[in-house]
Amino acid sequence: MNKALLVIDYTYDFVSEDGALTCGQPGIDLGGYITELTRKFLDDGELVIIPVDIHEKDDPFHPETKLFPPHNIKGSQGRDLFGTLHTLYEERKDEILMMDKTRYSAFAGTDLELQLRARGINELHLVGVCTDICILHTSVDAYNKGFDIVIHEKGVASFNPAGHEWALGHFENSLGATVIR
Repeated sequence: MNKALLVIDYTYDFVSEDGALTCGQPGIDLGGYITELTRKFLDDGELVIIPVDIHEKDDPFHPETKLFPPHNIKGSQGRDLFGTLHTLYEERKDEILMMDKTRYSAFAGTDLELQLRARGINELHLVGVCTDICILHTSVDAYNKGFDIVIHEKGVASFNPAGHEWALGHFENSLGATVIR
């Protein structure tokens, strides 16, 4: 089975204590796990894709403008990968596919599905933030497109603890995902 790792939105704005829309310590605590899992996928010759949220400053037409403070603004430090993942990316960026996304799901408005299908990928491993937003919406789209889904509990976090727990159950019970605990 061909598999790929999606590292979703593990950026400064979503993870750093002073990020614009941060998960804070729960997000920071994922760093070592995400970096080592990314390294393992790369060392095994598996595909690693890093979908990163991007927004225009004060975009009146984007629905998130009304829901959240400005975050992951194009050209800002907020979009930089966080911590040791940033270092690994800089070392091995020629092996990693980075893509911009403008919606919660990494599939919405991107060529993610084409990239996966072209490589015969049928199993997606998801890590990053936020469990109950971008991880959830990407997982729902992956399910609807027929991909097998694996969620790494040690690799996901949210600024909403109740949403995080609910999403973990939803992955297993409604999407048939494997949750590695």
